[in-house]
Amino acid sequence: MSEVVQVAEAAPVAAASTTRRGFVRHVMLGQKVALVGAIVLLFFIVIAVIGPWIEPYSTTTQVGKVYAPPTGKHVLGLDDGGIDMLSEVIQGARVSMIVGFAGAAVAMLIGGGVGLLSGYFGGKTDIALMRITDYFLVIPDVPLMIVAAAVFGRSLVNVILIIGVIYWTSTARLIRAQVKSVRERVYVKRARALGGGHGRLLWKHITPQVAPLLVANTVLTIAIAVFAETYIAFLGLEDPSTISWGKLIQNSLTGGAIFHKAWWAIIPPGLCVTIVILAATMMGQAMEDALNPRLRVGHLSVRRFRLRPLRGRLDSE
Repeated sequence: MSEVVQVAEAAPVAAASTTRRGFVRHVMLGQKVALVGAIVLLFFIVIAVIGPWIEPYSTTTQVGKVYAPPTGKHVLGLDDGGIDMLSEVIQGARVSMIVGFAGAAVAMLIGGGVGLLSGYFGGKTDIALMRITDYFLVIPDVPLMIVAAAVFGRSLVNVILIIGVIYWTSTARLIRAQVKSVRERVYVKRARALGGGHGRLLWKHITPQVAPLLVANTVLTIAIAVFAETYIAFLGLEDPSTISWGKLIQNSLTGGAIFHKAWWAIIPPGLCVTIVILAATMMGQAMEDALNPRLRVGHLSVRRFRLRPLRGRLDSE
């Protein structure tokens, strides 16, 4: 019986492998929006990785006057402590990217697991998991962050867990809907009729089909996680000993950068946050448009919206 099940699975697995290769070639390399977003994200990831070796100055040593303007020696000027802003922005990239990617990964694991179980088993399991999802949807974000930081302490691990616990709900709903569609396909029913267990069906048939959509949704969640980390740090709920883009914005405002007209202490970290969010959104939206058939309809996808030409109709009149 096991040999029959393996033979029945061979064709879907091969088709899925071909589909994944076509997806990478068509979406990631064939669409300029996704390619630009991927290049920008890769640039900031590289900066975060090699940051300790390319920082021109130490982020703990004063190298000039407070809020000194940009010069050839200090490209982005100095902050309220006389520390080089370029070095702080580079170091802040590491913390912001770690929290953003790790928070999105936690949301993917929780939301993906809930969506798989809810969509596959249905019935009481679906009802129970969706009610839990609804409860998390109505919890306000900022009050929960404040309470969690007060109870569990201000650390990067706690911030990552908070972001993951708050933003997994949309992933769960999306994956649940996709799993409900995949489980009704012919090859899944055939494998179940041949004796395939729940674990085999979920791992061999369901998960490979929803994995690309889960990855696309995770890329979109990275944008949300980076923004969430920024305003968590801005509210003072992050580890005060770390440097992130949100922490730099908070320090500039509390240090009176506006009154000193030190725009270089506010704009660079804020611009980095904006660029990363836009890049992740561009990449994730392009992937989701290619994977979610519902978004291919003209009135649901702004990027694909086109008006039909009226030339033939006018000529006939």
